[in-house]
Amino acid sequence: MNFENILVEQANGLATVTINRPKKLNALNKATIEELHSVFKALENDSAVKAIIITGSGEKAFVAGADISEFAHFSIEEGGMLAKKGQEILFDFVENLSTPVIAAVNGFALGGGLELAMACHFRVASDNAKMGLPEVSLGVIPGYGGTQRLPQLVGKGKAMELIMTAGMISADEAKDAGLVNHVTSQEELLSLAEKIASKIMRNSSVAISAAIKAVNDNFKDGVNGFETEITEFGNCFGTEDFKEGTTAFLEKRKPDFPGK
Repeated sequence: MNFENILVEQANGLATVTINRPKKLNALNKATIEELHSVFKALENDSAVKAIIITGSGEKAFVAGADISEFAHFSIEEGGMLAKKGQEILFDFVENLSTPVIAAVNGFALGGGLELAMACHFRVASDNAKMGLPEVSLGVIPGYGGTQRLPQLVGKGKAMELIMTAGMISADEAKDAGLVNHVTSQEELLSLAEKIASKIMRNSSVAISAAIKAVNDNFKDGVNGFETEITEFGNCFGTEDFKEGTTAFLEKRKPDFPGK
């Protein structure tokens, strides 16, 4: 897969997606969002891919924000469509992938960058990372899910403070708040993400997909996550992965799951 703004590597069931606009601090423009949609869709449909890591090129930024020059003169209608389409093709799309996505936050994750990281299933960060939603300093609010996902992760009060002050927090502060799971050095960031991914990939892709759906449904209006859990739990009993997992357990051996 060849793209203008992103790099993709695949090896042993793991795909690594790197946003590659270092001169723009990997800012998300329209073309990059569309390329990310295309690559995530392709990886989701690739049965060989068991996990995905997304990161930014260089050592300064994961994604420093959206490309403001593209929408500075938008009308009300154009602004609304920008948020709607972006959420649909990238942010909601990533959150609802059945393939696990780990954000390796290697520097600034601001605005749309933090929103992309929050759309991933969980996050690890380098110790130089800085995170925030500075949109109100531009006279706008987060439009790619930031006002919804940040409170889910850090609580309403902390999210309100971060959004209203337009401030940044350090990687350690983000970990303390529950925004990221682990903090490590810049040099060890990808290896840590890969280590976690390798643990994930030992398990049933089918069961992981079901778990992602059940967890996500807890946060959706009008959807009962407990009911989703019951349904997905039951569905697992009809899968080859369940047969293999239980048989391997009873035979005291490691399972060899067929894959997604």
